[in-house]
Amino acid sequence: MKKIVLILAGSLSLCTLPAQNVRGVVYGVSPTGDKTPLSYASVHWHGEHGAHSAVATDEHGRFSIPRPAAWPATLMASFVGYSSDMRSVADDTAFVELLLHEGAALDEVQVTGRQAALYNARLTQLKTEVITAAGLQKMACCNIGESFENSASISVGYSDAVSGARQIRLLGLSGVYTQMLEENRADMRGLATPFGLSFTPGAWLESIQVAKGVGSVLQGYENSTGQINLEYRKPTTPEPLFLNLYLDRFGRTELNVASSQPLSGKLFTTLLAHGSVDPMKTDGNGDGFMDEPAKKQINLANRWLYVADNGTMLRFGLKGLYEKRDGGQMDFDASRPRDTSQYGTGIENTHINAYIKIGLPLGRRAPAPAGRDNAPDVAAGEAVTNMALIADYTFHDLRSFFGLKTFDGTEHTANLNALFQSAFGPGHDYMIGAGLRWDVYRQGLQDVWRPVSGRGLQTAYTNLDRDETVGGLFGEYTFSYGDQLVLVAGLRADYHSLFQWMITPRATLKYAVADHLTLRASGGRGFRTPNVITDHIGVMATGRQIAIDEPLDLEDAWTYGGSAAWYFSLWQDDRASLGVDFFRTQFTNQIIADQENDLARVLFYNLDGQSFSNTYQIDFSTTPVERFTIMATFRYTDAQTAYRARGLRERPLNDRFKAVVNLQYATRMNIWTFDFTAQWNGQTRLPDFAVADGRRYSPVYPLFFAQITRKFRNLDLYVGCENLFNYTQPDPILGAAAPYDAGFNSSVVWGPLMERRLYAGLRFTLFT
Repeated sequence: MKKIVLILAGSLSLCTLPAQNVRGVVYGVSPTGDKTPLSYASVHWHGEHGAHSAVATDEHGRFSIPRPAAWPATLMASFVGYSSDMRSVADDTAFVELLLHEGAALDEVQVTGRQAALYNARLTQLKTEVITAAGLQKMACCNIGESFENSASISVGYSDAVSGARQIRLLGLSGVYTQMLEENRADMRGLATPFGLSFTPGAWLESIQVAKGVGSVLQGYENSTGQINLEYRKPTTPEPLFLNLYLDRFGRTELNVASSQPLSGKLFTTLLAHGSVDPMKTDGNGDGFMDEPAKKQINLANRWLYVADNGTMLRFGLKGLYEKRDGGQMDFDASRPRDTSQYGTGIENTHINAYIKIGLPLGRRAPAPAGRDNAPDVAAGEAVTNMALIADYTFHDLRSFFGLKTFDGTEHTANLNALFQSAFGPGHDYMIGAGLRWDVYRQGLQDVWRPVSGRGLQTAYTNLDRDETVGGLFGEYTFSYGDQLVLVAGLRADYHSLFQWMITPRATLKYAVADHLTLRASGGRGFRTPNVITDHIGVMATGRQIAIDEPLDLEDAWTYGGSAAWYFSLWQDDRASLGVDFFRTQFTNQIIADQENDLARVLFYNLDGQSFSNTYQIDFSTTPVERFTIMATFRYTDAQTAYRARGLRERPLNDRFKAVVNLQYATRMNIWTFDFTAQWNGQTRLPDFAVADGRRYSPVYPLFFAQITRKFRNLDLYVGCENLFNYTQPDPILGAAAPYDAGFNSSVVWGPLMERRLYAGLRFTLFT
């Protein structure tokens, strides 16, 4: 970290900060004339380089774009569902305001643009990958757990070979250390963790932002490795009907419906619905177990927005879900009493969430002083003093059995946050706030196992009930010199009813050395309370005793790192990009789920020694010819943990590297779109008990994906294939013939479980 700071300090002392970019803000304008900042809109110079020079607006609608080759020039902004806007710009001292009107139609001219599927955001403080709506459609992403195939930053796998629970890894660590956000509200925590990736359909989303490293203190203390933020379809989007239908060769059928409607000039709503069934039982490897459980899910959400005349914004919504999974042996009969003659799994999730967000404008900044062109990051007169109140409530009920083991839990979580934002002056912004959270967990584990001696079954019940109250204060200061230098420093202090005080410092720095080079650095601390079973749901699918050896402490980690992004000319593309980054996470305490110490038990204990993860990544993207894009990424991970009686070792089942190449070509007007993705997945260390024939590492294996889309006026038809060459992990279940013995283990999963998946579908959109 010191080296990064010294490098940045040296760069600051050697470089000047001339105004090299044109800055501005993009607003979405409702049919009644109300303006709201438009996040992730596309902005580019019209006619010079087209969309190849495009940048995206940040979460406040602001943008910074390199100056054109000559003045005057025309700046253009666009966003799906809005009319485009153009402004003539005479020089780089102007602050440009672009207005995109909702649902406006052009009678004589139709402007069609291409939205990048995945890109690294230029304006964000942290290195952030943005998966756009186009990216979510690349492989018919049925849910967010299936949305990261084009990203090397995130690895997605299975926690075990019977439950179908998907898990992600970011910066070489389990997804429990990544904070999941729903439009910047905490989501998918607690009992929802193991199956939460399947709870949000990709068709409901506008984009996914993956930020690497510790983020803002405003969202809490639980982020250690990064944040994944989900942006839903907006109530103001003029789409009275969106329909997505999907069907694959295994009988999986899915229907998504979305409708956004203005009920008046001030009140807007979005209704989202999802239903899916996955009924077919398959056993491609012949081990007698289903490759994936049969599933059914129904999911409904209703989101509202009210905008008052004085700018006050009220957002509220409700979401409810029910999901059922049945897996295990192919001949498992759930109507029979559960006994050792058959092995099955049954998992039911019920989830309800309600939230309300109130934004209150309290004042406006005075116009910028005459002649000052270094503070155009905020428009003259733009509201910068405001207050926000956020409250949400989550109920989650999980009922599950794995053979004769059962785990049942109920969670009630309530959050209340108050924020105040203002500025000391141009370039000096601050935010302060307070938060309070209540967690009530009622959990019970009924453990059944057969000792290694083979004498009868043993049974034990563990009460995992827990009540938590956490209250805290936080503050964040932002120093900005235009868009070229931004420093954010934050601190929060929380008192936990079980673990007392938690002090969380965090800082980020972004420095645009020049138009073509941006440096970033970040560092800070993260905490989390462990949820032993849901954090490690795969241990339920073993024949071992589950043993908690000692009282488990709070998990505590420091993460720091940095990145550099270069933009340059290559072939016909003058905005090709190359990025590198490095991050390290170092644990002060971590809960270890150890399956290698004792072959009869899964041991849970506190870290005694080191645990760290170092991640290196390089990204490259270019558009060598019009409408043909190439993206390539390579990531290497070194993750090690100290295990009891064995010392520091490479973490098992953690891939050492991953490489991804994505190719996309579109014909004119995007009538046809062709996507192809190739992955090269690195080896993982196998647990000692899974080593066979002296092979201590899994093989390196490739995966391929392809999709073709045909676009009509309001209709898209698509066909595709996942796992094109049918690669699957052989024998993912150890001891499948004796599922109630200690040797049974389905948690050693390092590769694909499902065979080649052919699919087809349609997307229908009706605009007003």
